[in-house]
Amino acid sequence: MADAAGELRLRTPAGRWVLLATVLGSGMAMLDGTVVNVALERIGRDFGAGFTGLQWTVNAYTLTLASLILLGGSLGDRFGRRRVFLIGAVWFALASLMCGLAPNIETLIAARALQGIGGALLTPGSLAIISASFHGRDRGAAVGAWSGLGGIAGAVGPFLGGWLVGIDWRLVFLLNLPLAVLVIVVAIRHVPETRDPSAAPHLDVIGTVLAALGLGALTWSLTGLGSGTTPALLVGLVIGVLALVGFVVVERRSRHPLVPPDLFADRVFTAANVATLLIYAALGTVFVMLVMFLQVVSGFSPLQAGTALLPVTVIMLLFSARAGALAQRIGSRIPMTVGPLVSAGGLALMGRIGPDASWLVDVLPAVVVFGAGLSLTVAPLTSTVLDAASDRHAGAASGVNNAVARAAGLLAVAVIPGVAGITGDAYTDPVAFAAGYRVTVWIGAALLVTAALVSFVFVRTGRTSTPDAAADPDRFALERCPQCGIDGPLVHPADRADDTP
Repeated sequence: MADAAGELRLRTPAGRWVLLATVLGSGMAMLDGTVVNVALERIGRDFGAGFTGLQWTVNAYTLTLASLILLGGSLGDRFGRRRVFLIGAVWFALASLMCGLAPNIETLIAARALQGIGGALLTPGSLAIISASFHGRDRGAAVGAWSGLGGIAGAVGPFLGGWLVGIDWRLVFLLNLPLAVLVIVVAIRHVPETRDPSAAPHLDVIGTVLAALGLGALTWSLTGLGSGTTPALLVGLVIGVLALVGFVVVERRSRHPLVPPDLFADRVFTAANVATLLIYAALGTVFVMLVMFLQVVSGFSPLQAGTALLPVTVIMLLFSARAGALAQRIGSRIPMTVGPLVSAGGLALMGRIGPDASWLVDVLPAVVVFGAGLSLTVAPLTSTVLDAASDRHAGAASGVNNAVARAAGLLAVAVIPGVAGITGDAYTDPVAFAAGYRVTVWIGAALLVTAALVSFVFVRTGRTSTPDAAADPDRFALERCPQCGIDGPLVHPADRADDTP
């Protein structure tokens, strides 16, 4: 039987059970957003799929996750966080089974979209359960443990994915089944049910539908336009734009919006989210293209390719907190300017990787430089977003920034490969794929340089508000980067206003 909400202690069996359920639940959703990149080359080969099919294997998951993650948090607050978390775990497991048994690329894409829905229920619920279940000072320690263990999962994920793909790529998805069973059993027996008594009385269903329609139509049309222009694709593009415009109109008029419009009245908040869009667009492209390039062009095994980006995660785990402390002392402007420039240098080095690449000589220096730039950027970026928002909208500001990051990766994977000439079966031709890969690398570098310019011009030079987090750790948590699994500050859900999701 679960203990009463808000009374758990971390160093007790009950507290450890809750931590186990939430770490495994959020870990499943996070890993399936990245581990599949290692399997793309094998999936394409087995199904005879073109590159558009591989793009949708990635984007179907990200699309539903990005579109529904804010709604998932609202559902948990209103109907019970454990209940929604359990529904997400069951949903995710069934969708993973569909992925593992998919007979063709179309079925796999549909199953990936269903996985994203499960992820949208799991991801916000895991941190909300911890925040609502633990007592006093133990809450901050539990969030720290959740973040650290999640970072370890992010580091192990590509290695595990590469090993599983070497056996059979379907195991990447089927591995979720025993994990989900464990999450479900532990959650039923040990996780207390909690709700937000001040949650909005109505869900923003219209806003959610418009956001999903807008992102979906844009992703479909932009992915297709990479191979040529058709009337249907142009109509889809128009529908996507109109749906997103409608989303903005609805949010401005809604009494309980998913995205409070006055957040964007602050110039720094808007600029920080523009920088987020640019940075995570570059990240989303690199995390897909580099792993495939190393297998198709450089002849790496899935395991070798899967571990190529491991140093990025390790560097960020070691230095992101120090970057956050630096931003406290000197402000976020300099880290958010220098960090993307350093990462752009890392991408330039990645462009030099060739057919006979050595992991030690060619790949490692590039990813180390790239990771150093990210470690300097991520925590100050998150701090800037929260600093620019009022206390009343702190929770919503974090959710918006997370959704922007996911949407950036989604649209980048839809657009950039087509612009670079990677369409059809070009990814199976090492020469053609190498040429397109280098174009994507330089596009990513240009996005990062633009993010640096936006940060330099619009971000304040003063200190961030994160010293308050150190002074009151119970009210501050960490938000996990959707690409890397690395954490930055997130205001505690109790600070959310009544009308924020």
